[in-house]
Formats: sequence, structure tokens, C-alpha cells
Amino acid sequence: MIQQHPSSEPLPETESISEKNASGGDWQTTQYSNLIRYRPSGKYYARVRIKGKLIVKSLKTTKISVAKLRLSDLEKSERQKAENRSADASTNDGRMTFGDALAIYRNRLNANLALKPRSKVYREERIAALLKTWPGLDKTDVRRITKGECFDWAAKFGEVSSPIAFNNTLGTLRHILDIACESGHRYDNPAQKVKRVRARPKKLQLPTQQQFKQLIESIEKVAFGPSYSCADLVRFLAYGGFRKGEAARITWADCDLKKGEIAVNGDPETGTKNWCVRRVPMIPEMRALLERLREDRSDEPLTQPVMRVRECQGAINNAVKKIEMARITHHDLRHLFATRCIESGVDIPTVARWLGHKDGGALAMKTYRHLRDERIVQFSSAFQPSLRDSNFLARCPGVETPGYVQEVPPGPNSL
Repeated sequence: MIQQHPSSEPLPETESISEKNASGGDWQTTQYSNLIRYRPSGKYYARVRIKGKLIVKSLKTTKISVAKLRLSDLEKSERQKAENRSADASTNDGRMTFGDALAIYRNRLNANLALKPRSKVYREERIAALLKTWPGLDKTDVRRITKGECFDWAAKFGEVSSPIAFNNTLGTLRHILDIACESGHRYDNPAQKVKRVRARPKKLQLPTQQQFKQLIESIEKVAFGPSYSCADLVRFLAYGGFRKGEAARITWADCDLKKGEIAVNGDPETGTKNWCVRRVPMIPEMRALLERLREDRSDEPLTQPVMRVRECQGAINNAVKKIEMARITHHDLRHLFATRCIESGVDIPTVARWLGHKDGGALAMKTYRHLRDERIVQFSSAFQPSLRDSNFLARCPGVETPGYVQEVPPGPNSL
């Protein structure tokens, strides 16, 4: 039986092509095995038998040098698919349901050492959201999943999810269906045509210096709970730009008061988010905070974390309500640190390095571009030459000043 590739050209029969070639047929053999040529169009085809199955596919080229390279890739791909089909033949009579592909995806996910545990948990959350919003998907044969069904699911799920959640769930769906394509149970991925949703950048509503002072005072006024420790964590995040998980793991040994810097190592096993250790300089407020805390807790070992609480969102929520300020999160304090640095004149690539970004400042440029634009406007407004400055106006073409004659370069019409 011949596995046909979508094409308008008739594929050769299973009889010997050499016999047709001798009789002047449409198909022509070449000096290379498994490579044939269709005379009317001049295109080359792969004709290979794998595990008793004859496969004929167009290589989509009329150049034999290109056809040879594509033939090798196609043979390797088809043999891999045949092996995968043989491995799956003992299950469901060779059929593959979405649940079967999902099981393979989960095995690969757990075996991926490059992913951090939190990333794997997040992928499981996306899988749960996918199965919840697409009833009966796990028992559906992958060959029966259509593009229309993928578009219908995307339309419904997009209404109840954020752009980021939608894009990551769609990516998970594509990865699972790619497994069905790899194993030969599908020719294409029906979810590939579903477009991702553009995530609009969050409009930052950060506190002013006065509001930040009021926020700290409001948190410290709470008579119960670790109010002072929560206030110190807010200061720590705003003065250092750390992620919440990074701040919880900074110890006294990481704080070098002599050099004026803090080493951010992250989790002992998984490190920071970007797997790199970075050093953040101490601004004066950070130094004062650390010196005060160390003086109060001088008996603690160097391995003891600096912060006594890991999160303080509840304290922040209560405080912003009291002072009637826009709600902020732990991550907004990280934005606050970056904003203050840029407003103080630190260039964006340096701020990005302090934040632990590895893209050279591309993300920071998108997030804090408005601050850079404001600084450009301030600089340009400070530079306002007088209209009576003849030297400045003389450099502007088409502008004449009293007592100044602009020189005209000689040209074809010059006298």
C-alpha cells in the first residue's frame, strides 16, 4: 500500500519503475536509491519501503543536490515514526488517544532536567485547565481532532483566561499534538494555526516616595502579627529589586557591607530564575536597613536568612486600603527599584543586569521605555537655544537671521 503525499501528480504504482522507465513512462529512476523523478514536472520524489510499507513523498525540488539532502532527512523521519508506531502497537491496537500523547508528554516533562520544579508544576496547571475546558479531550483519538475544534476551544477559553495563561495553554496543546505527529498518527498539528493572543503590557502604578513612606508606617502600626518584619521585607524588596523567592534565601553571608553589594544565589538546588548568580549594589537606604537589622540581631549566624518572613501581601493589602493607594504586589516593589534606578540616571542595561535579566536589557527596555522617553524630553526641554542665536539658526536650512547671509553651495544654476 502506498502512503500518498498531498500532490496533484499521480504517484507510481507498486510495479517496477525501471520497466516503466524503459517504456518511456512518466517516472524516471536515478543513480541514487530511493530517489525517483517525475518527468512532466521535473520534481524529485522519495520512494522508500519501511517495515514493509511503501512510502512515496514529494521532495518539492527539481534540483538533485537538494533532493539528496531532503531524502536523507525524510528517511530518518519516517523510520523514527515507524519505530514509534511499533512501540505503540501494543496499546489500543495501534491507535493513539490524546491521553496517550499526554502521558508521553508528562514523561518527557518530568525527565527534562533543564526545567525547574515550578515550571513543571505550571505546565501541569496548564494541562488541568486544558482538560477542564475541553471535555472528553483525553479520550479522543488524535486523528479525529480537527482545526475547527481547536479554534472553538480557543474562542471559549480566551474569554475566561488572561493572555499569558491562554498562550501557555495553547503551547502545551501544541506540544502534546506534536507527539502525535512524531509518532505518525497525524500528518499535521491542528492547533498550529490557532494564533497566540498579544499580551498588553501592564500599566505600572507605583507609589511615590511619600506614598511609600506612608505604606511602611501603616504596616508597622498593626498591633498584631509580624508587622515590623513585613515592613522590613517591603523595604528589602524595594531597595534591592529582588524576586520574592530570592529575597527569602538571602543570608547574612551574602551581604558584604565592606564591598557594598549583595550576592543573589537563589535556591540551593535550582539557583535563581535564570540559573545565574548576580551581585546587586547597596543603595544608601539598603545599607542603613542591613546595619540596623544586624545590630538588632548580632547573635545570628551568617547562614541565617536576613528576612524573617517570606511574604507580606496581606499586610500590603491592608495598608493600601488604609492610605487609599493603588494596590501593589511584591513584584511591583521590584519595578519600583528599577524605576528609581533609571530615574537616578542608571542606564537600562545595567539595571537589567542588577535585576537578573539575561537578555541585555531588551525586556527592561520594553517595561521602562516610558522612563527613558521622559528623560529624553527633560533633556531636550533643558536645551532650548535662543532664537537670537545666529550660529544655531544658521545651521537650520531655510532660516534667515538679521545680519547673517547663508552661503549657497555652487550648482548648475549658480552664477
